[in-house]
Amino acid sequence: MNEKINNVKAQTERLTAFEQWTKKAVWPAYLGCFWAVMYAVFVRFYQAAGGTIGLPGQFEDPKAMYMASYLAGVLIMTCGFILIALVRPWGRVVPAWVPFIGGKNIHRLIILIPTLSCTAYLLAHGISGIITKALLLADVITIQFTGWISLDVHSLALWSLLFYEPWFVIMGILSGLTASHYAQASGISLSAFRRGLAIYFMFVFLLTMFCVFYIIFKLS
Repeated sequence: MNEKINNVKAQTERLTAFEQWTKKAVWPAYLGCFWAVMYAVFVRFYQAAGGTIGLPGQFEDPKAMYMASYLAGVLIMTCGFILIALVRPWGRVVPAWVPFIGGKNIHRLIILIPTLSCTAYLLAHGISGIITKALLLADVITIQFTGWISLDVHSLALWSLLFYEPWFVIMGILSGLTASHYAQASGISLSAFRRGLAIYFMFVFLLTMFCVFYIIFKLS
């Protein structure tokens, strides 16, 4: 018994501060859900209803943009609630009422792959957006915005730099922290977690750089 306790203690001591923190912290999931719902309701659904704050221009096809904004809001809200499932016990087991597979454990990759994919998209979108909008405002580059009849480019760039893109970055961080907690809580080995984390950081960095160069060379 004492030997088992010592082994657990030794393993805990080997964890870095980040690993210890994310293994215990569940609040990023709840904050991420709140962050997603607020954005979906007060930004996407507001704009889908015809709201113009944050949209300094006139769309070529307003109805299509309203529908796209509504669908984006539904998707964002759904993703927010999924984060809650990652930190709750019922999010790791197939509901009993599902035929044939009810009550079985959900393989962690089924949860981690889409969660990490969305996290990478959020971070790459936000960081590349901040970089390119800052360059645009500094008159280093130009960006062609499609889908608009008229547009105040400077105003839209400011909205993106100070509001839209930071939301993506913060949402990506909260989603990533939640995924980190889930990975450790689901029993992944420490070596696999660290190796996967290093690979993932490199992937996000490369994806972000790709987005930056794509925007600069393809949309300018």
